[in-house]
Amino acid sequence: MGRRRSRRGRPGGPRREGWHDGFPPRSKPLAAQGGIKAQSRSGDFGQSWWAKRWQAVLDSFHLGGRLARGRTYARQGQVLSIDVGTGRVKARVQGSRPEPYDVTISVQQLSNREWGQVLDVLSRQALFVAKLLAGEMPNDIERAFTQAGLSLFPQRRGDLKTSCSCPDEANPCKHIAAVYYLLGEEFDRDPFLLFRLRGLEREALVARLGKQARPGGGAPAAEVEPAPLPREALPAAPAEFWQGEPVADLFGEVEAPPVEAAVVRRLGKFPFWRGERPLVDALEPAYLQASKRGMEVFLGERKEGES
Repeated sequence: MGRRRSRRGRPGGPRREGWHDGFPPRSKPLAAQGGIKAQSRSGDFGQSWWAKRWQAVLDSFHLGGRLARGRTYARQGQVLSIDVGTGRVKARVQGSRPEPYDVTISVQQLSNREWGQVLDVLSRQALFVAKLLAGEMPNDIERAFTQAGLSLFPQRRGDLKTSCSCPDEANPCKHIAAVYYLLGEEFDRDPFLLFRLRGLEREALVARLGKQARPGGGAPAAEVEPAPLPREALPAAPAEFWQGEPVADLFGEVEAPPVEAAVVRRLGKFPFWRGERPLVDALEPAYLQASKRGMEVFLGERKEGES
């Protein structure tokens, strides 16, 4: 006959200090040096819609109370490093033991054929193409994945495979949960990490999207052999040359660019910027003003040099 469990929490022995209902006390993590502290001190991790969507996906999986402890770890700076690769995330988290724990998160990747379906849908939307090529995530890009019968974000808990070197038997543990939350802020800074996790690097996305966006998917305009110019003798007198017939619709339709600060956005996350605001946020007002002034000058609403 088995021994009865003592109400003090241990079978047949004195009560251990800190134990509760037979379970050991929660261990406190060691202070981490140089860890990644979450930018948000309360509420959601990340401000962009895709960061919030990532957190909503995690919440929908009902992963348990360890997610709440993971929030504390993320805000305390217990996560020492995060490396987002193709289809997987590697991280190191400082726990209660001297040696940090190794965390791995694997995400179900889309196949090359599936990415082709997504890019085919995206290439039919000029605004999608313009924003993505400029390094900006369109607000309704999930609709393009849905039309292709796919999803940008993991849909099922099984789409995420996680492991941690800690002794906690629960999966996800609080160390994995901390990395989950900090990933939201990583996505905030670089939304193309979502595409990387799903199996397509930013450079490959831009190259394939640019190719599919061209009519017929052929060579870019710079590679096409130009049509030969008519061989007509030019007037010898410069005055006669400049008095020629004006070319109708020389500039075509002129409008402000669909994506502001497109060149800066294509640079992605600028590694040496140490300003209080992101580089794009600091430069975007100047691009907006320059675009507005340029249109006014071109349309004759403002003369060059006027303030």
